[in-house]
Amino acid sequence: MNEASKNLPESIVAQGEPVSEAAAGAILTIDLGAIRENYRRLKAQLGGVPCAGVVKADGYGLGAAPVASALSAEGCTTFFVALLAEGLALRKALGPRPAIHVLNGLPPGSEPEAVAADLVPVINSAGQLKAWSNAGQQAGRKLPAAIQVDSGMSRLGMPPAEVEAISQDPRAFDGVDVVLVMSHLACADEPQHPANERQWLAFERLRKMLPEAPASIANSSGIFLGSAFHFDLARPGAALYGINPTPSEPNPMLPVVRLQAKVVQTRSLEKGAGVGYGHTFRATGPLRAATISLGYADGWHRRAASAAWFDTVRLPFLGRVSMDSIILDISVLPAGTLGEGDLVELLGPSQSVDEAAGHAGTIGYEILTSLGPRFHRRYVNR
Repeated sequence: MNEASKNLPESIVAQGEPVSEAAAGAILTIDLGAIRENYRRLKAQLGGVPCAGVVKADGYGLGAAPVASALSAEGCTTFFVALLAEGLALRKALGPRPAIHVLNGLPPGSEPEAVAADLVPVINSAGQLKAWSNAGQQAGRKLPAAIQVDSGMSRLGMPPAEVEAISQDPRAFDGVDVVLVMSHLACADEPQHPANERQWLAFERLRKMLPEAPASIANSSGIFLGSAFHFDLARPGAALYGINPTPSEPNPMLPVVRLQAKVVQTRSLEKGAGVGYGHTFRATGPLRAATISLGYADGWHRRAASAAWFDTVRLPFLGRVSMDSIILDISVLPAGTLGEGDLVELLGPSQSVDEAAGHAGTIGYEILTSLGPRFHRRYVNR
């Protein structure tokens, strides 16, 4: 480990040595100030209900440690990750104070690690509850846990029959301190979807069978369904990172990322020249092309958005996306405008994450979490 990396959060260093701006083929700029402002906007929407921060999948691909540190500076004291390994890394990065919940619960036999790191498992089954109860009894104290019930998404959480059975067991929660009862909405980004009300009603019924505790069901989009869905804690993820939580309306969040790739080479092409693998594009006349240092190995899928921008000028892709490169048509630019090392934009003011996702037939979550480790990551507005 070099001297520079000693000062970085462990979760960043664990991914490999940071890539310098000079060595990288592309630059990913992450605006931590925008993340803080998005958190403030969500808190305002909640009208006083506490707001957690979901930083799973390494902060949706943007770095869990720097994102969580920024949110901590904004007053966030509760975080959610998906995996125990993520929770352990985040605890080392943030220190002992914040509450860190593990959404997928704990793998069998890993309970001692969670106890040692003071993590809060989200209990999704009777088996997980039994294992955590045993861990608490062995520790000689009640261990904090969140209980997740399945209100209708059929993904994670105790099914209704399991909740009912546990409610009849007077010793089910021995050694367990229930600090949260939660569920997850499947259709919150569609405000008129009848599943939202059905899940709300199911959640109300199921949580009353469990020990009294604060309740939580609202994800990013759930925050915008109204105060009835806010309960005692909201758990936004995507909205913090600039993804629109209200897809049918203008995005109330600030953009967070900008992705720029370096030009590797420029060339002039004659009519009939084949471009890229399979020659799926042939020049219909003379044109000028630029090859940029970005490809599907960096998370830019072959079916993703098919243009880059220089200033505000759109530069269409030519042919297929390669593993490490993409070819652009730069004929619209004056000759000599772009040269080796110059930057073109893939994500940013010219194209949002949601717009790029729409071109790819996917969602902004996948665009962000696909962005690879070869970028130079520049954190601004700390």
